[in-house]
Amino acid sequence: MKKTFLYFIVVFLCINATIYAQENTKKQKIQTISEKFLAENKIPGMAISISINNKLFFSEGFGYSNLKTKEKVIPNLTKFRIASISKTLTAVALAKLVDDKKLDFDESIYTYLPNYPKKKYDFTVKQVGGHIAGIRHYKDSEFILNKKMTITEGLDIFKDDPLLFKPGTDYKYSTYGWNLLSEVVQKVADKPFEDYMEEVVFTPLKMNTTILETSDKQLPFKTAFYRKTNQGKIVLGPEVNNEFKAAGGGFLSTSEDLMKFGNEIINSTLINNETAVELVTPQTLNNGKKTTYGIGFVTDKSKKDTPRYSHSGGG
Repeated sequence: MKKTFLYFIVVFLCINATIYAQENTKKQKIQTISEKFLAENKIPGMAISISINNKLFFSEGFGYSNLKTKEKVIPNLTKFRIASISKTLTAVALAKLVDDKKLDFDESIYTYLPNYPKKKYDFTVKQVGGHIAGIRHYKDSEFILNKKMTITEGLDIFKDDPLLFKPGTDYKYSTYGWNLLSEVVQKVADKPFEDYMEEVVFTPLKMNTTILETSDKQLPFKTAFYRKTNQGKIVLGPEVNNEFKAAGGGFLSTSEDLMKFGNEIINSTLINNETAVELVTPQTLNNGKKTTYGIGFVTDKSKKDTPRYSHSGGG
């Protein structure tokens, strides 16, 4: 009996050692690819975090968050502008309101914002969230506005413009549409948008480093923000104020916080599974053609033909 027991221990240890060696090889490969990518693309600094089966598998910082001070990137502390990835975070807040019977995705936007300027056509919350409502995107230099505005004040930029098309007939990506949705959130929740996000998304998921970027606050571990010139030189980017477009592109976060959020989408704990599925289900135009966008999420397939739910962000 003792020999059998010892035999099982030896086998278990051998299997564990093999798994550890395989994981170590994978991590080294990721490290090598990442370092090469950083160098070839002249990236000042980046963080890469990978989660497998709800467990953090790899998390490393590369380069610097500030080239002048040589402050290194730390994946659980360094705050990057996540830009349009903010839409995915907001989508969960909208879903929570749906689960609480305070919001209906298929209801008219005017049900929640009766004073919003009337357009030629009505449109729903879901159509806005899927970029098929016809609300315009940035034009000219609006992307780099450096004017401090509240979410409500920011609506003045586009609220009087006509829709680009009849809702449901076409797809046009629009950050301003999500600005409008953040106004819906704070009206329905009856509290500031950032407070509601903290309460129903960030605190429950322990996303302790995710925060709305405000221009008049000095935040620890926030990166400097760079751009690449046509000659390939890395220089500081212009000063911008993203506070008014919180839902569409105003949050700061870390790669590890975003991993926590990603795992919530895979295995929902904050929202009902049916509502989570609706977020990642591509919307359909009036002519029957499907887009690749649900509500705050791009949905497509990986190289292995498995579902991929994603969003990019550039700021």
